[in-house]
Amino acid sequence: MIKVYPALIHNENGYWVEFPDLEGCQTVGDTFEELMGAASEALGLYLVALIEDGKELPEASVITEIKHKNDVEVTYVHTDIDKYRRDTRSVKKMLSIPAWMAKEAEKRNISLSKVLQEALKQKISIL
Repeated sequence: MIKVYPALIHNENGYWVEFPDLEGCQTVGDTFEELMGAASEALGLYLVALIEDGKELPEASVITEIKHKNDVEVTYVHTDIDKYRRDTRSVKKMLSIPAWMAKEAEKRNISLSKVLQEALKQKISIL
């Protein structure tokens, strides 16, 4: 799932970024490109840690409402939090569906595991 948060970018002997909505979430980079990759990773790891600790994800601020110094750039950073999940091993679960549905899925080469995973992601809505 893609999440987007505003970020403050500082250019002081290299780059560093902080996320005003996420206390302590910061990272650095030697170049702007390196910084943006590191920012996406830091954001993903931070959000996954919150989820795994059973905490709510903070609402992202509106970028135009963020107070900052003039020498700081404000931008959005996005991340795919599914990429940073720690326990991604597959587990077997038993399920029951009507026989006719199983036959139709098999005829159409539909993976029941994939359909279930996609449906659960949508149902859970934060994952």
